[in-house]
Amino acid sequence: MATSSPSFRLGSGIGAHPAARFVDAVLRGVGQVMFQNNPLTGAIFLLAILVNSLVAREALGAQGVSALMLFGGAILGTVVGTATAKLLGADRGLIGAGLYGFNGTLVGIAFPFYLQTTPLMIVYLVIGAAFSSIIMSTLLSVLGQWEIPALTAPFVLTTWLFLVPVWSFAGLRGTGFLPLPGLSSAPASAAALDFSGFWQGTLEGVGEVMFQIHWLAGIIFLIGILVNSRISFVFALIGSLIGLIVGYAMGASTEMLSLGLYGFNPVLTGIALGGFFFVLDWKSALYAIFGIVVTTIIMGALVSALAPLGLPALTWPFILVTWFFIGAKPFFSQLRAVPPAKATTPEGNLSLAV
Repeated sequence: MATSSPSFRLGSGIGAHPAARFVDAVLRGVGQVMFQNNPLTGAIFLLAILVNSLVAREALGAQGVSALMLFGGAILGTVVGTATAKLLGADRGLIGAGLYGFNGTLVGIAFPFYLQTTPLMIVYLVIGAAFSSIIMSTLLSVLGQWEIPALTAPFVLTTWLFLVPVWSFAGLRGTGFLPLPGLSSAPASAAALDFSGFWQGTLEGVGEVMFQIHWLAGIIFLIGILVNSRISFVFALIGSLIGLIVGYAMGASTEMLSLGLYGFNPVLTGIALGGFFFVLDWKSALYAIFGIVVTTIIMGALVSALAPLGLPALTWPFILVTWFFIGAKPFFSQLRAVPPAKATTPEGNLSLAV
């Protein structure tokens, strides 16, 4: 990846044990949630989830969420997604880079976040994580023809399809974070955010990429990103801050702003367009910032559009904007794509899978 420093590899070497290679792929899968192909970053991300589970236990418990299940679900989802791809004979380079794991990571966190922890939910999670790897391959096949990356679309599609049956299956029970179906209503006049609200909202915007609601988790995520890429670190912060500012200027709900819910999609858009898929210069930087602004607006649109279905927007705003902005590249001569030799993984040009 053009924006990354070289990462160490747990499973390197001709005689590396298969178990070490698998652990390496799993940790990279966790890191790839934010485009970081580095097992150390993945380990730090897991630490952030564990810390959030401990410091925000009371807040999560009030919503019926088993806090430590977010940590366990992240690991379980990544392992299942990676193992499914391996068992089905997916490309070894993609598996080794963690690109069959990161959607499973998000599925593994989303299910216990929105669904109460029961033995059935855990089985449900395993099925969903495995299914996300199948969707991943389908999107690679379809979107690869136009050189459009899959991004987190397998996670979003899996989670949407598996949340809707909550209203059909009595064995599944939602937590307080699962939206109730109903028409969206305009927010009350947004109260002014003080300095504390802005910095906490910015940090929580980074953490909310992986459903973590405490600002301390956001700091640890940023450290994990910085370990691998200074540019991604900068654009993650820029994305969350601009998302917060745009949402505030548009009169978004103060509660959603302070929780970082208008920041997490712009974080991903900022990293993707700010030096990952495009060579970073002043023009691509402005392109990325414009994408961040558009992502924030689309977040508001999808929150309203999905309200009648009782579904969260998840990372779909980021996906749509990034697909459009990458798809437009062939017609914009002033934007340069990241050279294939430097894309995503040491194994070669695997950027379309991210």
